[in-house]
Amino acid sequence: MAIAHWVPFREVVSMQNRLNSLFRDLNNEGESPVPTASFVPAVDVYEDAEKVVLKLEVPGVEEKDLDVRVENNTLTVKGERKHEKDEKEENFHRIERRYGSFFRAFTLPNTVNTESVQASYTAGVLKLELAKKPELQAKQIKINVAQAA
Repeated sequence: MAIAHWVPFREVVSMQNRLNSLFRDLNNEGESPVPTASFVPAVDVYEDAEKVVLKLEVPGVEEKDLDVRVENNTLTVKGERKHEKDEKEENFHRIERRYGSFFRAFTLPNTVNTESVQASYTAGVLKLELAKKPELQAKQIKINVAQAA
């Protein structure tokens, strides 16, 4: 029987080589080894008796770069925040704002009339108002109180 030499850190070296290979492959594809978060606009959703309202924060996005659609009870909002190329990148000290394309999808309740959607864009906020179907809106019922005789 042959004597096998035991190398205590062989598995660690093997794992390090695999990780180095993984990072090398990512860099070859033009991606950074640590993915950065893409631009995802924050949204507020609320409703009242007549409508459902969505407000998306999309500052720096031009109206022409927004696409709002309703299909099969799904509301989709697509857009892109473009990075201004006026300044050279080496002049920046810090870049914290996110840029790029975004996509948000919302499943609409059956109470919403998908034919009646209004959109407005003011001060970087996209406001979408979706009217509820008239037959499904809440109705207040008046109670008649009979006087005791």
